Amino acid sequence: MKYGIVLPILSLLTAAQMSAAAEWYAGPDGKAANPGTKEAPWDIASALDGGHQIAAGDTIYLLEGTYKRRPAELFEVRLAGTEDNPIHVRALGGKRAKIDGGLSIQSPSANVWIRDLEIFVSEPVPEKPVSPGSHPEDLKRPWGGLHMHGGKNCKYINLLIYNCNQGISCWKGEINPEIYGCIIYNNGWLGTDRGHGHCIYTQNDEGVKVISNCIMSCRYGGTYTMHAYGSERAYVNNYLVEENICYDIGPFLIGGGRPSRNIRVFRNYLHNISMRIGYNAPYNENCELRDNIIVNGELSIDRYQNAVQEGNLVIKKGQTRPAETMTIFLPNRYDKNRAHLAIYNWESAEKVRVETGDFFKSGQTFHLMNPRDLSGSPIIQGTCEKGAIDVTVKSEFAVFVVLKSR
Repeated sequence: MKYGIVLPILSLLTAAQMSAAAEWYAGPDGKAANPGTKEAPWDIASALDGGHQIAAGDTIYLLEGTYKRRPAELFEVRLAGTEDNPIHVRALGGKRAKIDGGLSIQSPSANVWIRDLEIFVSEPVPEKPVSPGSHPEDLKRPWGGLHMHGGKNCKYINLLIYNCNQGISCWKGEINPEIYGCIIYNNGWLGTDRGHGHCIYTQNDEGVKVISNCIMSCRYGGTYTMHAYGSERAYVNNYLVEENICYDIGPFLIGGGRPSRNIRVFRNYLHNISMRIGYNAPYNENCELRDNIIVNGELSIDRYQNAVQEGNLVIKKGQTRPAETMTIFLPNRYDKNRAHLAIYNWESAEKVRVETGDFFKSGQTFHLMNPRDLSGSPIIQGTCEKGAIDVTVKSEFAVFVVLKSR
């Protein structure tokens, strides 16, 4: 009888906690002293830095427009949700919320989901190469990007990051993050020595860093799409990297000067890019690579005591291609109206039929978008028929963002 009484009470308490979640608003012209409503929003800095009473389960909506601050262009995030009730930070209703600068994730941030935002820097990249090195004094533009220093169990979902000095930095102090569905391109700058600024630069030891379903391409040679790297003093351990599309420019590297362990790399799709697992450490412990496709590149696994390789397809430049075209369709886990698509058009077909499973309803229309111009006009529009769509392809490799028409 006691259990029969307690359980309904607990259920009522849980329902009451969920229903108590609040919605707050920040706007480009908001003010910290405002009540945080849609009509009188906060500014973005005060909304994110933990100064307001944001509770677990609450959502902060960023209203449409551009959020910009100079100097100190990085807005700091210090919000703490719970595993069952994360705090959400997102654009309102599919509108474009653009951060001209970037975000810096600081402790005690925990269980925060940041999604569907644009992050960029409006100041142009220098036309001529600047001084060599990673922090040249004559690079006179804001750094920009997304920089993770102290969050725990946070998710960074479907972000668009471009024209920053570096896309994402995810350091040792960021525990158990998930970087998912992000499109990262045209970041970095050119020095007299080489290109600088990677899509993702990361180090890790405690917990697992998950990097999944992203589309990445670099602007300059010498930069990396995936740069999980450090000296002999840094840690490059415990990674799960899966279902990312990397193309055009920017090698894929996981490894450094200190021995690495627990590296899992599954179903990544590369074109004109090589993959290297392990760098110059005297030895590494264990890695697992399964079902990756690398075209016009190479795969190297260096100094691993235990390396599992299964189902990887590596085709170097000039090698014979498979007989049949291959399509990779990746529905988005957090957005039922979005997927990523990669096509290896080895048959040089003018149109490629792509099986989409139950992603579309028969007769539903779709848009195929250029990942580097997601707010522009669709490259292709069409209708799904019997679980498949027809895609016009003009080269050996193509990548698209697939959107359902709403």
